[in-house]
Order: sequence, then C-alpha cells, then structure tokens
Amino acid sequence: MKANPRLRSTPASLRLLPVLVGALALAGCIPQVAPAPPQPAARPSPSPAPTPAPLPPPSSDWRDALATPGDWQYAPSSTGSFASFASGQFILRCERQQQRVSLIRAGAATGPVSMAIRTTQGERTLVANPVQGGVSTSLPTRDPLLDDMAFSRGRFAVEVPGMATLHIPSWTEVSRVIEDCR
Repeated sequence: MKANPRLRSTPASLRLLPVLVGALALAGCIPQVAPAPPQPAARPSPSPAPTPAPLPPPSSDWRDALATPGDWQYAPSSTGSFASFASGQFILRCERQQQRVSLIRAGAATGPVSMAIRTTQGERTLVANPVQGGVSTSLPTRDPLLDDMAFSRGRFAVEVPGMATLHIPSWTEVSRVIEDCR
C-alpha cells in the first residue's frame, strides 16, 4: 500500500492555527471604539415634603391643657409659711393666727373678681379682692377645697377673668402650706 499523505494525521492544534491567525488579523483591522463615559445617575427631583397632619383641635377639658411653666418655692414665715408658683404668679400663704390659707393670683383688678379653682374633684368659684400686685381670697384651714387642690391628680387650674388661666402642678408645697396652718 502506498502511503496517502492526506490520511496522515495532523495534530488538531496545527489544523486550527490558520484559523486563529486569520481571526487575529481581522481583529486588528476593526477600529477600537472607546466606551462612552458613564452618565451620572439622574437624581430624582426631591418630592415635596408631605404636609404635616393638622393638629387636633384643643380639648375643652382643662386637664388636657399644657401645664403653666414654673416651679413651686416653699418657705417658712413668721406668720406660718407660703409657697410661690412660677415666680409669684400664684401664692398660697398660711396665716396661722387667723386659721386661714390665702390664695393670691398675680395680676391687676379694680374691684372684686371671681376666682375659679378647678380640681379633679370639681370646681368652685370664690370672690377675690384686689391686693397689691394681684387678687386674693382666703379659705378656712379645714375647707375641703384646699384638700382638693393638694390631692388633685397632677394639677389644678386657677381662672380669673382677664388673666391667663394657670394650670398648676399639685406638688408637695401645696400640702405643706395647708398642713402648716392646721
């Protein structure tokens, strides 16, 4: 038999060599295009801020009103003791000799005015007379309204026409003045 040169086996890598060279030659002919620079991400326009929900209408219940800013200050005195709230906006004064507790609201009045005291136990309106720097009324030391003020749940209110309502915390100073007179 004669040897057939076509049947001679050629390694596969040599058979693919002309194809690879041709592909590389063609790749060199294609112009390279630089990729476009990345576009900055479009920022979404800020959405309008949501409008806050309207506040609920103020409650007609005095217990829901904000407390009047201020603190109580207690001090003994020669006639008993006194406690001042919010730098003298409201004063409780023990008058031991007369067995009375005075309630003094800072402000101005030209004649007698009503002073309503609201507690969690109820409301009572008193007559207050003008004094220097405010209006004043007095209660006997055993008057239940004093205990209502001392034990009102968290606060009591003092209302005088023409003056801002005071929402006063019922701290221990209230009880101390009352007890000093009893």
